[in-house]
Amino acid sequence: MSHSIVSAIRNAFVPVHREGYPFIAICAVAALILFVLDSPLAWIVVLIGCWVAYFFRDPPRVTPLAPNLVVSGADGRVSSVADAVPPPELGLSDEPLPRISVFMNVFNVHVNRAPVTGRIARIAYKPGKFLNAELDKASEDNERNGFLIETDGDVTIGVVQIAGLVARRIVSFSHEGQAVMAGDRIGLIRFGSRVDIYLPRGSTPLVTVGQTAIAGETVVAELPKAKGAKASGGERSYRVT
Repeated sequence: MSHSIVSAIRNAFVPVHREGYPFIAICAVAALILFVLDSPLAWIVVLIGCWVAYFFRDPPRVTPLAPNLVVSGADGRVSSVADAVPPPELGLSDEPLPRISVFMNVFNVHVNRAPVTGRIARIAYKPGKFLNAELDKASEDNERNGFLIETDGDVTIGVVQIAGLVARRIVSFSHEGQAVMAGDRIGLIRFGSRVDIYLPRGSTPLVTVGQTAIAGETVVAELPKAKGAKASGGERSYRVT
């Protein structure tokens, strides 16, 4: 009985990513000091600490692993589905490619995930401004961190973390040459930002502007099938990350 109660309580709380631990610890220490001083500000700090824990939440996700599917790299609202030239530091293309952008506000989960299974061929960081991440020019002007991911099907996509108006830190959990599965955690942005996915020509977007996306779960596009590839059956596999 006691084990069941403990499990129920544990399952009721969403895990917090380790990136949030220092901020939560600072709030806890500050609140403790203020409580000792009998200051009413202690409760304000407690509320701030709760919000920090909420911001850094890292819920598990169930990722569809069917061939040619691209899942969202971020939680948030689809802000753009259009062709655009990828950042030059990725070396992906000088011509416009299909791009899907997902905007994260401060209430969204900010852990970013790999949209496809493959190998991280390149990671390129570019300092820049901190404009509103919903603006189209944020893709060119804002601070960003890009990933070039090569799939086993010889398809290359670009994933770009873009800092926003409030964001001041882009964190990468990955390194060049690393193998990733679709849905794996690859980074995090603090606090409110955007993730762009650049797809190869011939890809089919499966989301529309205004739609809500969930990182690692929402299918946002289908990659073009390799030449000579047989049509896949209806069977799909899923994995909890």
